[in-house]
Amino acid sequence: MRVAVVGGTGPFGRALAARLHKSGLDVVIGSRDAERAATAALELGCTGETNDEASAGADFILLAVKAEAALATARELRAAIGSTPLLSVASELRVTKDGVFPAPHALSLAERIEAELDGPVAAGLHSLAAWSLGADHPRDEDALVCGDDPDAKALGLELASRLTAGRALDAGPLASARALEGLTAVIVNMNRRYKGHAGIRVTGLA
Repeated sequence: MRVAVVGGTGPFGRALAARLHKSGLDVVIGSRDAERAATAALELGCTGETNDEASAGADFILLAVKAEAALATARELRAAIGSTPLLSVASELRVTKDGVFPAPHALSLAERIEAELDGPVAAGLHSLAAWSLGADHPRDEDALVCGDDPDAKALGLELASRLTAGRALDAGPLASARALEGLTAVIVNMNRRYKGHAGIRVTGLA
């Protein structure tokens, strides 16, 4: 399976690409800047292309750009993405002096991204951090993935299982992304409060 990491030169996208490449997947790093993509790919030992090229040649796409650029990037890449399934990993947050809050939208960022595309969108990995993905060994934490399309969600769960020593868990329909994206705000607030690197473990499951 060829996986495109769109936004693969940013901290989170780079960490995702590195971990997935180490797991044995065919990973291509995408960037608006072909030179930046090639440089990052050379360091990681994978392939680097423009976002359009990476998306057009992929079996599955990870949209790892910053939240504020996610919708615009989806619109720009609509033709290149076509019907290829995509995993949205970004969380739109509102940072204030009183803490970090979820964005005040009725729909999740993932749901709004799906409205821009022709193919199915799943959402997940919101509780994982670049720091944990960049560690020498996967951390013992769970990764949550949701989606309406069974095949897109299955691909998301497959990738999630390669990123953590914990479990890849099905969190339900794409509407669950509203909660998963908000969970990022909770984790950021806890990390600030306790000066740590919080992850998630779900208990009580067989």
